[in-house]
Amino acid sequence: MVEPGPTTPTSPATPADDPATPTHPTPAPLASPVATNGQLKVVGNQIQNQNGVAVQLKGMSLFWSQWGSAFYNASVVNSLADNWKVTVVRAAMAVEEGGYLTNPAAEKARVKTVVDAAIAKGIYVIIDWHDHSATQHTAQSKAFFTEMAQLYKNTPNVIFEIFNEPDNESWSEVRAYAVEIIGAIRGAGAPNLVVVGTPTWSQGVDAAASNPITQYPNVAYTLHFYAGTHGQWLRDRAAAALSRGIALFVTEFGTCDASGNGNLNLNESQLWIDFMNSRKLSWANWSLHDKPETASALVPGASTTGNWPASALTPSGTFIKQKLLQ
Repeated sequence: MVEPGPTTPTSPATPADDPATPTHPTPAPLASPVATNGQLKVVGNQIQNQNGVAVQLKGMSLFWSQWGSAFYNASVVNSLADNWKVTVVRAAMAVEEGGYLTNPAAEKARVKTVVDAAIAKGIYVIIDWHDHSATQHTAQSKAFFTEMAQLYKNTPNVIFEIFNEPDNESWSEVRAYAVEIIGAIRGAGAPNLVVVGTPTWSQGVDAAASNPITQYPNVAYTLHFYAGTHGQWLRDRAAAALSRGIALFVTEFGTCDASGNGNLNLNESQLWIDFMNSRKLSWANWSLHDKPETASALVPGASTTGNWPASALTPSGTFIKQKLLQ
């Protein structure tokens, strides 16, 4: 779903954002999701909390950061946590098309704004290398995740998603890239959960299950679906992958066609919700944005600072908010 959109200029990182400055994490707010669940860890095919109980996070993905930057602010994160009861938010940091490769300081600043707001609210946050060609950007990814790992290694809120959606790459290519990036994250001292993309726009979970990453602990694999395009066959594939012992995380899904537009299919979306609930699969819906397309949760021109009235929600946004509040 790479389509141009308006850009919003962002000032570069200030000296206070110096990645060499170590973080001193503050305790999560009392009774918040992170206070309750703490550091997440993969055990078998489950993502478990600090007490060894399977946990299911539910939340929203922001849009490509270079085009959806107006929503990368603390007020949006606070509204999602307070009014939508999300337990996770995803910062989809664009890499190509005017993203990190072009403006690394601006993109890092956007991500850190969202991460720091999530930490303050005690919810989980996914730092997503939102790229379809990450194996071509290994050096840049390694430098970025090393920096983020050094910054947030003592912060249980943070989840590293190191390759959003491989498209034409084989699993062996993705796996080799992932091993290198996870090695950098672990080498920086970060035990945080890492989520690895799978082939064919993160639907090839069967390939990952056949040859999972064994060099490092605390690794889950990405499953993406769009309910207007992907049905029972992909749920069957996901169930088979789980039965082979890998953990899955649905870091992105849509209620419509894979284009992000077209047919809103709430019946199939509900079947997917039921499937994820039955297996405690964590999920983030695409996307918290006001682009005029079916997948957007907000209508065009909706507030970029949160507290959205019902009239500001699209049919997809209305449905997803209901699911989050259930």
